[in-house]
Amino acid sequence: MRVWYAEAGRADWKSPADIKAAHRNASFLANNRVVFNIKGNDFRLVAAVHYNRGMMFVRFVGTHAEYDRIDAATI
Repeated sequence: MRVWYAEAGRADWKSPADIKAAHRNASFLANNRVVFNIKGNDFRLVAAVHYNRGMMFVRFVGTHAEYDRIDAATI
């Protein structure tokens, strides 16, 4: 998590393509949500991305089982 947080803090992601270039396993959902696999895919992190503002808000962090119980596009 610390590594992801540090990288995201330095990143200048202007589009989904920018994120995909850095995180090829990232998944993109409705409402500008991006799902990142953390720690070798043991955990999932869902972020709401505001590309025009250069901001990202972490909306969820949890295991795959916990992720399966949420609606990642609306969380």
